[in-house]
Amino acid sequence: MQIESASRRRFLQTASLLCMLGALPRTAAALVPDGDAPLARILTLSDQHSAYERAAQLLSAFRAEVATNPAPHVILINGDLFEHGNVVSVRSEGAIDWAFLAALPSIAPTVFNLGNHDNDLMLDLHEVVAKIRSLGIQVISNIHDARTGQAYAKASVTVPVSDRSIRVVGIATDALHTYPKASREWLSIPAPADWAQTHLAQHLEGADLTLVASHAGVVPDRDILPMLPQGALMIGGHNHLRFEHVDATFTYAHTGSWNNFYTVAEYHANRLPSVISKPVGLFAPSDPALAELTAATLAQHLTDQDRRILGIAPETLSLAETGRRLAKGMAEVAGTDMGLIGHTTLGTGLQAGPVQQFDFDAVVRFDGKLMTAMITHEQLALILKRVNQDRPMSLSDRTGDFAYASEAPPSGTSVISIATNDWCAMNQHEYFGTTDIVFTEAPSAGIKAISSSVLLNG
Repeated sequence: MQIESASRRRFLQTASLLCMLGALPRTAAALVPDGDAPLARILTLSDQHSAYERAAQLLSAFRAEVATNPAPHVILINGDLFEHGNVVSVRSEGAIDWAFLAALPSIAPTVFNLGNHDNDLMLDLHEVVAKIRSLGIQVISNIHDARTGQAYAKASVTVPVSDRSIRVVGIATDALHTYPKASREWLSIPAPADWAQTHLAQHLEGADLTLVASHAGVVPDRDILPMLPQGALMIGGHNHLRFEHVDATFTYAHTGSWNNFYTVAEYHANRLPSVISKPVGLFAPSDPALAELTAATLAQHLTDQDRRILGIAPETLSLAETGRRLAKGMAEVAGTDMGLIGHTTLGTGLQAGPVQQFDFDAVVRFDGKLMTAMITHEQLALILKRVNQDRPMSLSDRTGDFAYASEAPPSGTSVISIATNDWCAMNQHEYFGTTDIVFTEAPSAGIKAISSSVLLNG
């Protein structure tokens, strides 16, 4: 389906731009301190996961960034654009995702670093890469085809920006169990830090400006960061975290998930790259063409079951607030002192009002069993150090995978009981920092049913 005519699209974009520029109190250049105008700006995010409620708003925000800032721009999509858990994405073969991608090169040169969900809809990464390239987008990755040894894409590319250039290097997660199961035997993925130790310097040799795009997660990234040259920028993904870390040598940031935020990074002549995280408002200006396509695609592919109202959300909650509310509810259902739920079990925060099945599935991505256990104070201390990583914390304490947790029990509690989802129980070393907790399945409904009862009225 054609989104809209080219002439109408140009008219709407031009009108929107004129309105936006007319509202500015000063020119964009006047807002930049003398002598500190950025050499280049990067618009970047990762872990979008077919989040359609903000895709058109994000595209509009990217257009506004370029229109109101004179520096040359590059767009970096740092993995996991697609999501097999989104029924509309699957039924439409990613129509909205592909339209979003197709629009990016007209805004700024675009680079795509492959994540572990980018072959959710097309299992063979060769086909995925070929289609992305056909849109005028450069693809990077250090993943190889285990069947042939062939690289799915180059590990690095050089992007011209005015009279400078940016060398962009792509690193993937080697957590093979997070890729689509049917494709895993086709994938050869090195340990990120080992690959960087052997290859990063080679890929950065002779670089002007440096950008490392990692979809490996915080823990492998920590080992890679000391290998970065002076003035480097590294953008991380995979863990659905959002934070910035500036060292004496480099700048490092994670950009959030589900199109809720994007990051603007700026290169400067005499200091390290700067980064700022920007929210994407649900009711912010939208790209007209993508908004129209999104509405039409949802109308075509949502069934009556998908549109079924599960209940009423009494208030809007952020992702973290949703996680902690649900963790508390799980503890109440199980009758335990504390509840915990894996951070990527959730996709996005809950919006107030009637909640359709389709929207609820974007909040609680995966079902599972409710598990309980008794733990010691020593085990509790390990857990508390890792939970709720949306809070400010040192880079050394970040673990990538973590759980949202309800309030901890009083320190005087002699015996401590916890409830969690089975994914966290099965991967307790990553989430809780230990392997000796003995979990038992609780006699209850599944995680999605519990979540519905906890988060929704009616």
